[in-house]
Amino acid sequence: MKRRVVITGMGVVSPIGNSIDELWYSLQHNVCGIAPITKFDTSDFRAKLAGEVKDLDMEQYFTKRDLKFNDRFTQFARIAAKQAFDDSGLANTTFDHERFGVMLGSGIGGIETIAQASTTIDTRGPSRVSPYFIPMSLINLAAGCVAIDVQAKGNVSSVVTACAASTNAIGEAFHKIRDGYEDIVLTGGSEASITPLAVAGFASMRALHEGDDPKRASIPFDADRSGFVMGEGAGIFILEELEHALKRKAKIYGEIIGYGTTCDAYHMTAPLSDGSSAAKAMQQAMQDANITPSEIDYINAHGTSTPLNDAGETCAVKLAFKDDWQHPYVSSTKSMSGHLLGASGALEAIISTLAVQNDYVPATLNYKQLDPACDLNLVVNEGKQVRIHIAMSNSLGFGGHNASILIKKWED
Repeated sequence: MKRRVVITGMGVVSPIGNSIDELWYSLQHNVCGIAPITKFDTSDFRAKLAGEVKDLDMEQYFTKRDLKFNDRFTQFARIAAKQAFDDSGLANTTFDHERFGVMLGSGIGGIETIAQASTTIDTRGPSRVSPYFIPMSLINLAAGCVAIDVQAKGNVSSVVTACAASTNAIGEAFHKIRDGYEDIVLTGGSEASITPLAVAGFASMRALHEGDDPKRASIPFDADRSGFVMGEGAGIFILEELEHALKRKAKIYGEIIGYGTTCDAYHMTAPLSDGSSAAKAMQQAMQDANITPSEIDYINAHGTSTPLNDAGETCAVKLAFKDDWQHPYVSSTKSMSGHLLGASGALEAIISTLAVQNDYVPATLNYKQLDPACDLNLVVNEGKQVRIHIAMSNSLGFGGHNASILIKKWED
């Protein structure tokens, strides 16, 4: 028998809030976290805007010494994980740590550490490369360090599927619990790629918005969209088997009920323009949950603000939802946060959970120009208070990766 999986803890580090309360405030008050890059001089860069994490007091969670030998993406993961673990109440509970796993996604991992080590070997020689270079740069070390922090001794692993990574991680964690392999999984994703190398690389692909007006930068589904704006941060869930959670009287935010994932098998970076493979991921999630399209009230779209993605995702929703394609409200919160790459799905799954819990659809900010190719039931500029029973969160990634998860309102 398939087991039910609920959300019992959440934590976040993001451009629009470094706690769940701060994030919720930003969603309700249309806070945009996009601004000029402060981490490095952008004088010679085409892209000058990003969604940077701001005002993060790391020593509220760990000492400087604890975090010294972590890349920034691991620091974010550990902080958000500590929030989620504390939020869940598991620290005050006796449970089987060998049935407690960690599954985290990241698209790039320790790129800042890699760039710094490259500079060191070029300027100071190989003997001066830090002995911590390898463990700081590896993607799996975020999951490994978090596992040490929370003493998770079950399946600890990493998912690396570009911008779909953390949605894939959450979906796989959901299946691990549902199918009986784990009782608890700490899952989500982390990314910290606002670095000269990463920004230059994405800009050379013509993937990034190159203007200097934050209010017309990340504008998903708008006819004037011209590229995504990079963000950074981490989003973490504690997923738990329902009876396990009820037995310890845990608070429950929502229930994960479905997951689908496919691959375009088409192009390294461009999505299929007809959206057919992304549509199949959405349909798989609905089949997994045994629901119909008409039961989904809100879609948190991948919505990157690139010309190809937003039009293709519109086609995908129409294919997946058929006659019901105009029923679900749709928004892209990347208009507020920017695109957190491999961590985007985790942040957006948290936002979707808050939307379901509070019956509130956050807006797609700074929308002005209608694009006939993006004619979904968009919620723009102002959020909407409406009944939301089930939300879908979509993520699409380079390599043709597509992932969708479904989150249902918890009703005791």
